[in-house]
Amino acid sequence: MKQLKLAVMALFAFAAVNVSAQDSDNPWAVSFGINTVDVRIPTEFADYAKDYIGTGEWGSNTLPSISRITVEKYLNSGFTLQFAGSLNKVKTYAAIDDIDQLYWAIDANVKYDLNGLFGDTGWWDPFVYLGGGYTDFGRMIDGDFVEGGEGTLNAGAGFNVWFNDNLGLSFQTGGKKEFADKIRDHFQHSLGLVFKFGGKDTDGDGVYDRDDACPEVAGLKEFNGCPDTDGDGIKDSDDACPEVAGLAALNGCPDADGDGIADKDDACPTEKGTQANNGCPDADGDGVVDGKDKCPNTAGPAANNGCPWPDTDGDGVLDKDDKCPNEAGVASNNGCPEVVIKEEAIKRLNEFARAIYFNTGKATFRTGTTGKLDLIAEVMKEYPKANFSIQGHTDSSGSNSLNQRLSERRAKAVLDYLVVKSGIDSSRLVSAGFGEDYPIADNSTREGRAQNRRVEIKLVD
Repeated sequence: MKQLKLAVMALFAFAAVNVSAQDSDNPWAVSFGINTVDVRIPTEFADYAKDYIGTGEWGSNTLPSISRITVEKYLNSGFTLQFAGSLNKVKTYAAIDDIDQLYWAIDANVKYDLNGLFGDTGWWDPFVYLGGGYTDFGRMIDGDFVEGGEGTLNAGAGFNVWFNDNLGLSFQTGGKKEFADKIRDHFQHSLGLVFKFGGKDTDGDGVYDRDDACPEVAGLKEFNGCPDTDGDGIKDSDDACPEVAGLAALNGCPDADGDGIADKDDACPTEKGTQANNGCPDADGDGVVDGKDKCPNTAGPAANNGCPWPDTDGDGVLDKDDKCPNEAGVASNNGCPEVVIKEEAIKRLNEFARAIYFNTGKATFRTGTTGKLDLIAEVMKEYPKANFSIQGHTDSSGSNSLNQRLSERRAKAVLDYLVVKSGIDSSRLVSAGFGEDYPIADNSTREGRAQNRRVEIKLVD
């Protein structure tokens, strides 16, 4: 019995550095181990203590081999049903080595996990049990040993120490009470390896489906089974940039230049800038970002591209670019006075533009559309000094980035036709795409989406 107690102390030392919480995800368990039987019932409390720690006069009865097997099924609310089979040799009955009798027992016990009372303790899993069984090894009557067996009432306590989610050591100790005087009341202690199994883990990430917030996608225990693809410590569902490692302060997105603006929102991701300039720098503080400032170290008006160059007529067009430097004009007409175009002409242009149809998801024209483009060209030729902006728009179907590119390509397709096929001077036209950003109707209806897929033509001031 002393060896059994030393083994119990050893498993405590091992478990101190191997922590794995007990759970009910693995409902089945089997154990294989040894058991020891003490058929002497002391009359004094001190004898109980001495006998338990292995220093008493009376020894235990232990086979040096696997002598106890259990099968357990978790029920509910901390209760487990245990079936146990034990085999042993009883050699000490009334005196040391006074008999040599086979001992066997079959028991059914209900265990209750004490963690249900004071909370989960991880690797430490104490329990109490109550049950019954049948034990056979006989008893001494009037100095003669009589073989026999009978049913018993079993009660006791124990604990499991888990090394991981499936493997642990189990210690159990308790008493067996007889009722028919065919055997003697006795103690039985056991120690064995226990294996839990039967848990379901669909994605194989080590988190059982019962506790897995993402049961079909392999993830991490610290995120309840959900993935963190880029390994930045932010689970994918909360990560605005799930495939690129980033910062928690920026919802998981990177900030290469360290200006506090996520790269995906930073117009200058490799140059430290300001929020007001969308992450771009403005060295001279004139409101024109360095990438667009022709004089990045000298403050100047935005109308002069950030340079303090003269504008004699004050029309916002630099003298070097102003074809009418002494006469106030507009930039769209190279600094010369604004070209007057009738409002009715602009209206006609946009009526024709609304009849421009494209093949689905493409920047190619549907049959019959080129006639409307030719009509647009005729109006533009009536005003040879007017400049126009061709603007493409889409509905909200598909991703924003795809819609942006599609709107740009469609606007460019109209411009190319007017220049190549209709002979409009390319310097008079610009094209731009605005994706789904400026709807004119409700995108939730078919009619609304049809109105939002459009081309608009505006006069450039």
